[in-house]
Amino acid sequence: MNVNLGTVREQLARTPGVLDALLSGLPEAWAGLDEGPGTWSPRGVVAHLSHADRTNWLPRARVLLASGEAEVFPPFDRAGHQAAEAAQSLDELLDDFAAVRAESLRALDALNPGPAELARRGTHPEFGPVTLGQLLATWAAHDLDHVLQITRTLGGGYREAVGPWQAYLRIMRPT
Repeated sequence: MNVNLGTVREQLARTPGVLDALLSGLPEAWAGLDEGPGTWSPRGVVAHLSHADRTNWLPRARVLLASGEAEVFPPFDRAGHQAAEAAQSLDELLDDFAAVRAESLRALDALNPGPAELARRGTHPEFGPVTLGQLLATWAAHDLDHVLQITRTLGGGYREAVGPWQAYLRIMRPT
């Protein structure tokens, strides 16, 4: 399926509001829940999304458009959000993400990639050749992946409280 830039942009624009509705004002005990060692809390996910907007998606898109396959994308530090996570409350992180995403959308609009640009290829450090369309579609899917992670983590916070209904709740099952 070809990427529809309008659909991608709409998804990217919705994510801050979705996260704000799910998480704003959440008690700290819930904001810090995770799924075990090596997993992220809702606060960590929001910090990660801001970090990714700043250092991953658009920087890579710009490299791809400027250099094609001649230049490998800059590396992305998936854990680079940890300092912001430690320094800010969840509500501050949500506000930061909304501001960063708004700027990202303005930058994406300024790029205004057409069909030729969406088909243009760049070089991912792990996957090799990828298109701009794939990169942008992955950005939107990445948001959805983390929304799923957050809802699964929050649902897991009710694991003991729901008792035998765990059997009927997919959100309670480990991934």
